[in-house]
Amino acid sequence: MGNLNKLKVQIFFCSSILLLILGGWFYTNSSLTVPNQPGVSLFPNKDNIISVGKRVYGQNCASCHGLNLQGAPNWRHRDEDGYLPAPPHDRSGHTWHHSADYLFKMTKYGIEKMIGQKYPNNMPVFASVLHDNDIIAVLSYIKSTWPITIQRRHTQLSIRANVGQK
Repeated sequence: MGNLNKLKVQIFFCSSILLLILGGWFYTNSSLTVPNQPGVSLFPNKDNIISVGKRVYGQNCASCHGLNLQGAPNWRHRDEDGYLPAPPHDRSGHTWHHSADYLFKMTKYGIEKMIGQKYPNNMPVFASVLHDNDIIAVLSYIKSTWPITIQRRHTQLSIRANVGQK
């Protein structure tokens, strides 16, 4: 019986190591993880970037968020299917309450990938639709429409968020 117990311990030990290795591989390669990338910078004072951003926004975002960034009516209340309508991106919304990095990742990867679980939403994932520079241009355009005081608050929030990621 001594050899049988020794074999059981060896099998348990090897299985545990294999599970740890597979778990680590799955965690680092999971589709639910958002790549860690350097902090995103927006350019609300660069006319050429804002121009591109306004055009890309009009083509990809305005149908839900409104041509004038006003969002959908009743955006704070879930619809009959349980979805929140598109929020405004103007000063009346909450876009400026999130760091530039968060907004970039939300746009590129979507909320479900960011939180690692299902979430009822209609926001498309733009990773395979828009280049990173286009996303930055759209976010720069949106930021350029905010009053300067809100732009400054957003910049400070983004700086604090980037420091917290390091």
